[in-house]
Amino acid sequence: MQLVRQKEESARRRKNQARALLAALSVTAIASGCVSGGDFGGADPAHGQQPLKAPPARALDSYARNLATTQLARAAAAKRWGLAKTPLAAPPPPRTKPRITTRKGFEVEGQEGLPPVFTTIPTRKKVVFLTIDDGAEKDPALLRMMSDLRLPYTAFLSDYLVKEDYAYFKKMQSRGVVLNNHTLNHHYMPGLSYEGQRREICGMQDVIQKRYGKRPELFRPPYGNYNVDTLRAAKSCGIKAVPLWASEAFADHMEWREWDKDLHPGDIILTHFRGREDWKGTMPDMVRRVMKTVTNKGYAVARLEDYL
Repeated sequence: MQLVRQKEESARRRKNQARALLAALSVTAIASGCVSGGDFGGADPAHGQQPLKAPPARALDSYARNLATTQLARAAAAKRWGLAKTPLAAPPPPRTKPRITTRKGFEVEGQEGLPPVFTTIPTRKKVVFLTIDDGAEKDPALLRMMSDLRLPYTAFLSDYLVKEDYAYFKKMQSRGVVLNNHTLNHHYMPGLSYEGQRREICGMQDVIQKRYGKRPELFRPPYGNYNVDTLRAAKSCGIKAVPLWASEAFADHMEWREWDKDLHPGDIILTHFRGREDWKGTMPDMVRRVMKTVTNKGYAVARLEDYL
């Protein structure tokens, strides 16, 4: 009988915890506008979610229950992967995507009509965007960790590294990650002629289309260096935007572009496919570091492509 009572008490505790989380998420959903969408106006539902068609109270309850289930699974994954806190849930993406322009001070002469260069997405939501460059480290643990935690990220790939294992990035793509352009050989772009830059960018477009089925619309120049020929070449290859970054994540620390060394709504975070050969840690160590910073500051990681 004592064992039965203990099991019943344990079940009651789990049920109460779920109810408490459901209530908290309902309040969060109302406060953040997460339930706006579908017939109610505001943002569209997140990728994979259905529009809210039920009356408001019932729709909120359904949304909150789904969110609670997701967050409970994410909390369990966070514990398994050694995160100090459970990552926050990102709000639904905007119905109307923000207008992206080149960041002041990042212009080049002849910029008009060329892909915008930016470090932050215009939004008031407390979201940031995680991007990973090049393709040197191909750690299976990263794929498992990001899927378990349901964390979105965007990859910018260079063929001289990716070609060592195209299949690794195919698995990444199958898990919802968008694969974008970081040139064929990771050269310093302003040091090349227009035609040389075009070969680097268009060549990587061809590789990604052949291997992964779609030509990217986003391009990140190696080292963040570019000139007007870079942007002209990128546009000619089908590139629509050039995201740079506001901060950079490593396995043991963060580095900041802004003077206040802080996150801001819409910031793009850069990191790299690296391991112990280059870092003081692994790819999962990097994820733990960046998520500690992001979550402690009250931010969620959102999907970059939902805002572009």
